[in-house]
Amino acid sequence: MKRLFLIPIIFAFAITGTAFCSGATISLPLSLSSYEAMEFGKDLSLAQVLLGRVSASPFNLVATVIFFLAIIHTFFTGKISKYAQQLQQNFSAKLENRGKVCFFSEICHLFGETEIVFGLWCVPLIAAIAHNFGWAGVTSYFNDSVNFAEPIFVIVIMSMASTRPIIVLAESALGRIARIGNYSPSAWWLAILILSPLMGSLITEPAAMTIGAMLLAKKFYHLSPSNTLKYATLALLFVNVSVGGTLTHFAAPPVLMVARKWSLGLGEMFLQFGIRACLGIILSTVLYFLLLRKEFKKMPSERLAGGNSGEIPPRVTLAHIAFMAWTVSVFRTPALVMGGYLFWLGFTQATRHYQVEFSIKNPLLVGFFLAGLIIHGGFQAWWLSPILSALGERSLFFGATILTAFNDNAAITYLASLVPVFAANRALQKAVLAGAVTGGGLTVIANAPNPAGQSILAEYFSGAISPIKLFLGAILPTIIVAMCFTLF
Repeated sequence: MKRLFLIPIIFAFAITGTAFCSGATISLPLSLSSYEAMEFGKDLSLAQVLLGRVSASPFNLVATVIFFLAIIHTFFTGKISKYAQQLQQNFSAKLENRGKVCFFSEICHLFGETEIVFGLWCVPLIAAIAHNFGWAGVTSYFNDSVNFAEPIFVIVIMSMASTRPIIVLAESALGRIARIGNYSPSAWWLAILILSPLMGSLITEPAAMTIGAMLLAKKFYHLSPSNTLKYATLALLFVNVSVGGTLTHFAAPPVLMVARKWSLGLGEMFLQFGIRACLGIILSTVLYFLLLRKEFKKMPSERLAGGNSGEIPPRVTLAHIAFMAWTVSVFRTPALVMGGYLFWLGFTQATRHYQVEFSIKNPLLVGFFLAGLIIHGGFQAWWLSPILSALGERSLFFGATILTAFNDNAAITYLASLVPVFAANRALQKAVLAGAVTGGGLTVIANAPNPAGQSILAEYFSGAISPIKLFLGAILPTIIVAMCFTLF
């Protein structure tokens, strides 16, 4: 275990060799059309297609192995964090170390942070690119192939959504529903888990996740629910947010990736996806509430009134809403997003007596997580595309649901948009999109806003959040949502 943290670094040096030597000038990654040109007219099985693409570009296998090692790493973050705590305790137990910090313990803490994992494994990936294609290959990939618009957007919108005026506004609105249940923890639980994900269709999923997680922390998690209820709640939040943004065509990342190319309008999204999403959210939340009612009875019967939006002048709240609207409208232009962000920072400073202490740590960690996932994800099209192309409508839905657990659902829909067979087939488009949003709660990496929720609520779990327990908690609501999309 003491040498576990060295794995990504050793991997990097082992494959580097001539890292900074000049290599062949090619476009990274190799385009899907290049593979399809080589395969045109040949009757190949899926296995033959994949083997042929590895032969055409052996680096495919290297990048994918590194990617899956990063995924495996995420399943061990909990154990690494516990080991780091043990190291610090053993270090502090020695008299001469009182008040000091164990350096190796801090390093292990770093490697135990889920949000850091994919960024860490970018080190061996970059070394592998440099070894195979020279440093020009690295700069070419980052300049021409990688788009960091989404991580930048998530950092900014998460920061804005976590401010006091926005949280108080959301708390006041949801409090009107929680009042029906006398502001009990279970009433707040139902209101937050059903309504805040649906807000994602207007204010975007990252903002909805931020608001939902912060309200759950304030109204529910601070009451120390059982471990089962903690994981069930987090899993349900992830699943509900993933499908809750499908009432519109501009709020959920997997929808946004294909809305223009597949001509998905507001009406079609609401009728084909939104109604089913609402049904799935309500059914899964109510079912979990009924199954876990004994766990709710064990919690303190505390009455938690809603927020008072009158404490903050309406003009301040409206200004925050305007900044968020600007950020959403210029999502694809990072320079304008950051320009608005700087103005927003100045505004929050000018109105600091209506704000709470601002921390950029969580938004930056989430943005770093997404950036690392995007860097790795750019090299996964070679195997994802043929797998999606080989599936029928029903199998495509379930295939996209499963694949989403191992990659961001926005990446799944984006890659599907590049596959020619999807271009004019509405049934396949709907199947892959529905499958991608359905599986968005199975893992932390399955949906872009998930790291935001985990980052906000991580302090309420003992040690790091277990990916296995999260996955198990998400299975039932995922099945219910899948039934809503396939049977109705």
